[in-house]
Amino acid sequence: MTQTTDAAAAVQQPAPGRSRRRAVHRAWFVAAVTFVTIIGAAAFRSVPGLLIDPLHQEFGWSRGTIGAAVSVNLALYGLTAPFAAALMDRFGIRRVVAAALTVIALGSGLTVWMTAAWQLLLCWGLLVGLGSGSMALAFAATVTNRWFTTRRGLVSGILTAASASGQLIFLPVLSWIVAHHDWRPAAVTVALAALAVVPFVWLLLHDHPADLGQKPYGAEEFVPKPAPVRGAARRTLGVLFSAARTGPFWLLAGTFAICGASTNGLVQTHFVPAAHDHGMPITAAASLLAVIGVFDVVGTVASGWFTDRFEARRLLAVYYALRGVSLLFLPLLLAPAVHPPMIFFIVFYGLDWVATVPPTLALCREHYGEDSAIVFGWVLASHQVGAALIAFLGGLARDTFGSYDVVWYASGALCAAAALMALVIRRRPAPVAAALA
Repeated sequence: MTQTTDAAAAVQQPAPGRSRRRAVHRAWFVAAVTFVTIIGAAAFRSVPGLLIDPLHQEFGWSRGTIGAAVSVNLALYGLTAPFAAALMDRFGIRRVVAAALTVIALGSGLTVWMTAAWQLLLCWGLLVGLGSGSMALAFAATVTNRWFTTRRGLVSGILTAASASGQLIFLPVLSWIVAHHDWRPAAVTVALAALAVVPFVWLLLHDHPADLGQKPYGAEEFVPKPAPVRGAARRTLGVLFSAARTGPFWLLAGTFAICGASTNGLVQTHFVPAAHDHGMPITAAASLLAVIGVFDVVGTVASGWFTDRFEARRLLAVYYALRGVSLLFLPLLLAPAVHPPMIFFIVFYGLDWVATVPPTLALCREHYGEDSAIVFGWVLASHQVGAALIAFLGGLARDTFGSYDVVWYASGALCAAAALMALVIRRRPAPVAAALA
């Protein structure tokens, strides 16, 4: 009897190696694939600021015209995101993301043959904008909501940092290609980078924990996979109309519009040409922008950790206030060479680049529960509309005033307004928030 009992215990007792393997939940592998996917797709976000001067010199297009194409790209990036989140509910994450990467590759590759400004609007504005919108942060939000019950702030911070990691990888490479081999090879590189990620998505990115017979990370009970949701567009618009009747939605959308204006629209699009105006080589300016990506990774992951522990709206207020102060000093720091004060700005600003995403996601989950990914998609749309406006107005200001200074100062003031808006967001009562989390 003793031997039988011992044998049964030995069968039930997993081997040490197997126990260690089981300790790593499959959700972390899905998060890792998502991270790599966003890195591969980040190449397209590294290019616009590098193309402004080369396209202006080759075709004679004004910076306002080129900025308009970037503006269309950024606006579609945001407006596509909420529909992409609903499409992921209908067709699955894998299919939507693979299709989006293919569209990005097509749009970027076709720019090699363009000869007129409308073709830039079509390829880089329309096609890359639509594809990138389906690869927006709503993708990270959907993965986080489906696969994780705990550690959501940390995971959303890590996945948000993936875009900055991609920028870190691609910006120096693409700027070197533009400086030594023209802009066309850079566009081809973006197309190839997007295509290279498609096999990883198709083979390794699972739609739901139930597909593998697992619970979400941190869940106490098994969560069955929901049935495909039909009427993606109708549901997306329905969620928008419902959320639009609440105050927190407009405050989150307003703050995130300013976030986009002061990051993607301004610094990512216009920092390199602005630094070049002051005599800094394009490769040096692009390298500084890449360094922002280094510290963005640190800042965003740390922000996710803080979001799991501190009140999200207060974190947002601090982030926007600090960003605004840094932008007010930037016009004084631009010079032909890189000096220590500029390095301090790069580090300081980089830590705050998209640190706003984890607390914004947390507030969406707190107020909108199961619809939070789609609501965040609409909030992200406002982010990109803000970015699109500044991308266009920044180029227009440069054409009009011969300098970007007025745009830096205006963005700093907008960030101060965003800090106040974040503090106005009301907290949801604790029992309801817990039920929706």
